[in-house]
Amino acid sequence: MKHSKRYTQLKQNVDPKQLHSVQEAVNLAKETSNVKFDATIELNVKMNLDTTKAEQQLRGTIALPYYFGKTVRALVLDDSLTKEVAEENGIKLFGGTEQITKIKEGWLDFDLIITIPKFMPELSKLGKVLGPKGLMPNPKLGTVTTNVVNTFNEFKKGKYNYRTDTFGNIHMGIGKVSSATEQVVANIDEFLKFLASKRPSTVKGEFIQKVYVSSSMGPSFKVELKK
Repeated sequence: MKHSKRYTQLKQNVDPKQLHSVQEAVNLAKETSNVKFDATIELNVKMNLDTTKAEQQLRGTIALPYYFGKTVRALVLDDSLTKEVAEENGIKLFGGTEQITKIKEGWLDFDLIITIPKFMPELSKLGKVLGPKGLMPNPKLGTVTTNVVNTFNEFKKGKYNYRTDTFGNIHMGIGKVSSATEQVVANIDEFLKFLASKRPSTVKGEFIQKVYVSSSMGPSFKVELKK
């Protein structure tokens, strides 16, 4: 991949083999960010996973100490949810089959669907519409639930999505350059502890192999892993 002149100049001052504490890596990522927008601090984790095996494909959501993502517009599908309860909890988009009918007619003005299991058969028929846009509810992501109010409130506070790619890596934004370093560090520490707890029983050897921190369009810094 060909990099820009700006990136190449930044990279010249980075030793790819040098190990850093999480705090050092975050500070360096912030210091080397020279784009004109508030760049995202990105965490890249290389794991010892064989993603051809279903049990070694990690995917889900996690609530970290600090959330820096955008506020999501959630559509809540539960025909037992009253208007009063919805208003008390700040749920603006809700309903049942009438909302699914609107989706069939082309309405997609939301970022997330939280639903009770009852509506999954109907939503599954809309897989070609919802799937490519990442809108299909999924029990692994916590968006198929029997308590839509609690789930909505969890997502309202902010959740991060994570999933392994084909090579067993996880890439996720975990803060902003403008964020307090301590907050980003807390998010990284919490996420790495969480990942360690998700180690599949079939994995042999070292599970988390490498961790890097970078900013959007900036060089990455290798983190020294705690044993």
